[in-house]
Amino acid sequence: MKIFLLLYFILFLGLAMILPTYRIWKTTGVNPYKLGSSDTAHDYIGKNFRLIMLVCFLVAIVFAVSPNLYSYLLPISFLTNNILANIGFVLLLIALVWVLIAQVHMQKSWRIGIDEDVKTELVQTGLFKISRNPIFLGMRVMLLGLFLIIPNAITLTILITGEMLIQTQVRLEEEFLTRSHGQAYLDYQKQVRRWI
Repeated sequence: MKIFLLLYFILFLGLAMILPTYRIWKTTGVNPYKLGSSDTAHDYIGKNFRLIMLVCFLVAIVFAVSPNLYSYLLPISFLTNNILANIGFVLLLIALVWVLIAQVHMQKSWRIGIDEDVKTELVQTGLFKISRNPIFLGMRVMLLGLFLIIPNAITLTILITGEMLIQTQVRLEEEFLTRSHGQAYLDYQKQVRRWI
């Protein structure tokens, strides 16, 4: 399980972030990475979510290489058991596959952040028929899976903070999509739930 978490976050970063970014840039000439360093709410959320992902990776490293250091992360002992860890393992796998499928369904519309410069197609097929935000849903499941595998004060903080950041980012993106696609997005909102 210790090595699995390290490999998981390397795979997630590579397959769910770097590879699609490169693919979109190569096929369209557009950089899909739209998180900046300004003082806007969008960029603030982006900075904090990058920090969350870095902390996830660091916690996985500590868990894998140093049981003594891990004890300083304040493990929640009554939640530490094989059943919850196995559920977390399954959730991590489901989340990764779910996010990758959603990215394929987004095709050229996939972005990290809000793209104010290039209008993208409103995707309503594949997983987007059952969730308006399948990628963020997958990320929520991923954070829960991590917490169930290694329940401690840091992963609980990651789970809560990640949830607040995702909920806020989704609302910013929905406002943007309403401005960008107008009635088509409003109709889509009526047909498909935000999460599932």
